[in-house]
Amino acid sequence: MNHDILKEVILDQLEIIKNAEIIDRNYVFEKNLNYILVGLRRSGKSTLLYKIAKELVADGCDWSQIIYINFEDDRLLGFSVSDFNDIVGTAHELTDAKEIYYFFDEIQLVDGWEHFARRMADQKKRVYITGSNAKMLSSEMASTLGGRYIPKMIMPFSFIETLDYKNISYDENAMHTTSKAAKVRKACQEYIATGGLPEVQMLVNKREYIKAVYEKVLLRDIVEREEVKNKVALRMMIKKIAETVMSEISFNTLAGNVKATGNKTSTDSMIEYSSYAENAYLIFRTSNYVSKFADKEGTPRFYFYDNGLLSLFLVDKKSALLENTVAVFLKRKYEEEVYYFKSSQTGIDIDFYLPEQKTAIQVAYKLGDAEERETRSLFQLADKTKDIEKLLIVTNEEERIIEKNGIKIEVIPIHKFLLNI
Repeated sequence: MNHDILKEVILDQLEIIKNAEIIDRNYVFEKNLNYILVGLRRSGKSTLLYKIAKELVADGCDWSQIIYINFEDDRLLGFSVSDFNDIVGTAHELTDAKEIYYFFDEIQLVDGWEHFARRMADQKKRVYITGSNAKMLSSEMASTLGGRYIPKMIMPFSFIETLDYKNISYDENAMHTTSKAAKVRKACQEYIATGGLPEVQMLVNKREYIKAVYEKVLLRDIVEREEVKNKVALRMMIKKIAETVMSEISFNTLAGNVKATGNKTSTDSMIEYSSYAENAYLIFRTSNYVSKFADKEGTPRFYFYDNGLLSLFLVDKKSALLENTVAVFLKRKYEEEVYYFKSSQTGIDIDFYLPEQKTAIQVAYKLGDAEERETRSLFQLADKTKDIEKLLIVTNEEERIIEKNGIKIEVIPIHKFLLNI
């Protein structure tokens, strides 16, 4: 790789970092450790690297010791694993310092990157990596990397991060002040409708930006990366998944729904395509806690990592957006320990079950006539097992306690749920 081109890329990137607005996020990075940051495109991974680079400089590091490469730069088209050594060589041309800090953004675009990353770590180099594909955390990759990197999944803004970014107070005093509490509730409704992508927060035309992100994820991170041939079936599958948020769906049914639109596909293709969408951090799944393994894998409930992306496919579906908001919150906090609970034998059907937390959660936009239906499964579950300590119903606005036979269900509005109140 031409060293002059690499120098241009590195020096141009340093100017971007120097001028970047840094958004404080709820992620902590230990010094002297190497990290791999993965997550949905535009969720803030690069900005976190900028923050780390600026903190290094603030602690006395010279800018020449920061080697930042974004592999989406068009000047790096054709870059291959054999070119990585040129980055190291170029770095030593730019600085005589003993310690050099390497930042590799969207490195998954270079096949074989993990071997170079392992070698750098073995040589005690300080390396930070980002990528937009979950396969970077696969067991095969982990084996190659040999535990030399700490993985962190970076998600779009949480509601709290959104409030912090917008300078909206949400402490106890604020929540007891009518005008300030109203601002929190309003911000929550905006968050439910448009999601938490960092750059969305202050835009006027949010939908246009969100749609552009979706197209980039679809075309770059799924179609191009996975070499998908039937792009129409892929698009239709994602649309059908969006329409079934809140409900489990088998891959056979999903294939049938896509075929009904006049597009050829198969159950195997739906399994494959959905895994691609999961790897690109577009969607994630929950499985049925009480099902056998085959049924767990075959009838998931899908959710989107960002409400803004889900909203592209929905028209006036406030209930689905509310439930997706809860799902994202739980995914962020409990990762793979989030299930749904549905038993044909008992009739129990619960939106979210957290066995480690001994918690069951229903989501209802408003209770009203649905109160008996929403509470029935929670009361039944609490009656049949001693493993449950907390029962919740998350609503849009309602707040109260429902009690029956000594069992309490806490009804909590979404903004308080997201604030952990």
